Amino acid sequence: MNYRRIYQLLLVLTVFCCLSPVYADTARPSININLIIDGSAGFSDSKEEISTWIINRLDQLLVDGDRITIWSTGTSAKVIYTGKISGNTDRDAVKKSIRDISGSGANPDFSGALRDAASRPSSGLCYTLLISASPSALSSLLSGPQAGLMRYSRVEEFPKWRAIVVGLNLDEKVKKAAAGFYGS
Repeated sequence: MNYRRIYQLLLVLTVFCCLSPVYADTARPSININLIIDGSAGFSDSKEEISTWIINRLDQLLVDGDRITIWSTGTSAKVIYTGKISGNTDRDAVKKSIRDISGSGANPDFSGALRDAASRPSSGLCYTLLISASPSALSSLLSGPQAGLMRYSRVEEFPKWRAIVVGLNLDEKVKKAAAGFYGS
């Protein structure tokens, strides 16, 4: 009878030890987040809605170790925040920089911000979110030299603005995956 209990105990320990790594809480690798926000006058009309949406999205996305760079795109693109998230103080600084954006001018410089974001070295995963509240700004971006940067993107429409997830620097990854798939 003692052997039976020992075997049961060993079975329970084996199952526990073998399956616990499968269900362990695995942390995701850190990511680089590029947030490009329309800083034109069109942004002012929907500032509260846009800011709330972005902050809620970042609350779901950001974890300690992530790097974030935020551009405000008025007549020229400028970085308003860059840093590594290491706690609530950093998250609060990100939120404050978003709330402090004020819109002015007619044409936001999305091209400059996208070019800058694409040229930054990135290790691992990169998430780029572009917020546009200016209807004419996207048409000039899509007809300009940086149009290729928008090739892999997804648009989410809102009544007065758009959120665009841009797949920066995916050309080589897509070509490599296609070559691997087709065996060439």
